[in-house]
Amino acid sequence: MINLGVLVSGKGTNLQSILDAIDAGHLDARVAVVVSNNPEALALERAKSRNIPVEILPNTACPSREEYDRKIAGILKGHRVDLIILAGFMKIITAELINAFPMQIMNIHPALLPAFPGLNVQKKALEYGARFSGATVHFIDEGIDTGPIIIQAVVPVHGEDTVETLSSRILAEEHLIYPEAIQLFSEQRLTVEGRKVIIKDHQKPDGVMENPSVRLTGKE
Repeated sequence: MINLGVLVSGKGTNLQSILDAIDAGHLDARVAVVVSNNPEALALERAKSRNIPVEILPNTACPSREEYDRKIAGILKGHRVDLIILAGFMKIITAELINAFPMQIMNIHPALLPAFPGLNVQKKALEYGARFSGATVHFIDEGIDTGPIIIQAVVPVHGEDTVETLSSRILAEEHLIYPEAIQLFSEQRLTVEGRKVIIKDHQKPDGVMENPSVRLTGKE
C-alpha cells in the first residue's frame, strides 16, 4: 500500500473518486494528507469527513513559488508520501517540488495531450472543431502539461456540445482513469524511459473510434 498526498484547490471530485476506489477495494493506497492553497476548498471538507489530515498553505504564505514548494515538500515528506496527486491544484509546480519527488507527481488534464495544454481546454477543443477530446494522466515535469503520459481516455465531441456538456463527459472519464493510473504505480508497473511510460503486463485495447461514424467500409 502506498501513501498519497493530494493537492487540491477546489471541489475535489477527483479526490472523491480516489477515495471511492479505495473504499471499493480497487485501489491499494491510502490518502495520508490533503494539502490546499484555498482555505475554502470543498475538497478539504471531503477529507475532514474521512478524518484525513489536512494542511492549508495559502498562496500568500511564501515570498516565492520556490519557497512555497519547499514548504509543500516538507509537509508531504512529513506524512511519508510515496506519490503526489494533483487534483485540481491551481498552482504551477516548480523544480523544488519536482526534484524532491522525481516521477512521483501525477496530474490529470482534461484534454488529449499534447493537444490543448493549459487552461480552458474544453473551450479550445470546441473552437478548434476537434472531433475528439478526453483526459490524460501524466507525470509532472517542469513544463506545462508536458510530462510523460501514463493513460488517456478518448471522449467524442458532439456538434451540440457546450463547454459544460463536454466537461461533464470528460470528468466522468477522469474519475475512472486517475485511480487506475495510481493503482499501476502502486503495483510498481510503471517505468519511465525518456518520454515514454512503459506499463508492465497491460491489456492492449481493441478497436478504433471514428467521429462521425464511418458508413462506407469498401467491403462487398
